[in-house]
Amino acid sequence: MQAFENPDRASHVTELALTNLPDPGAFPVRVRGMSLRVWIDADACPKAAKDQVVKFALKRKFEVVLVAGQAQIKPAFSCVKLIVVPAGPDAADDYLVEQAVPGELVICSDVPLADRLIKKGVAALDPRGKEFDPQNMGERLAVRNLFTDLREQGQMGGGQGPYGERERQAFANALDRILTRLARDFPAI
Repeated sequence: MQAFENPDRASHVTELALTNLPDPGAFPVRVRGMSLRVWIDADACPKAAKDQVVKFALKRKFEVVLVAGQAQIKPAFSCVKLIVVPAGPDAADDYLVEQAVPGELVICSDVPLADRLIKKGVAALDPRGKEFDPQNMGERLAVRNLFTDLREQGQMGGGQGPYGERERQAFANALDRILTRLARDFPAI
């Protein structure tokens, strides 16, 4: 693991580049006194959703781990970590699946990633406030595959609409509900 400062960014910004991923469970360790960890698939997550998670983390005292395939600006709070995984297809997804454990939450838009996490018992939420769960995964995978096929055939345009106030509010409400449930079901270690 190599840590480096990026001179093009503010001096308080530190990024982590992982040349060799650690053994599963070895990094990052939970921050002392923090009872919960929220992982974010940071490459695809809107900044407004990431900021909302950080606000919740500061209030509720939990750790946030941003996992990305490329360097990003990390909020300058000790409860936030940034993991930059080596480039490669699904490298960030694979890292999230290896590292997240039941009792933790992953914020992601990627339906196949969410399916892998749910099968492992990890809570998953998309940045628009829709929780992934075992009951809705089949339907969400089918819809995702249908839209992928339609896009590939040129019958349909790009992805989702803009991330607005409605999506931010739905995300905040779902995040609050899930964090409350996880705190109840998985008390502090």
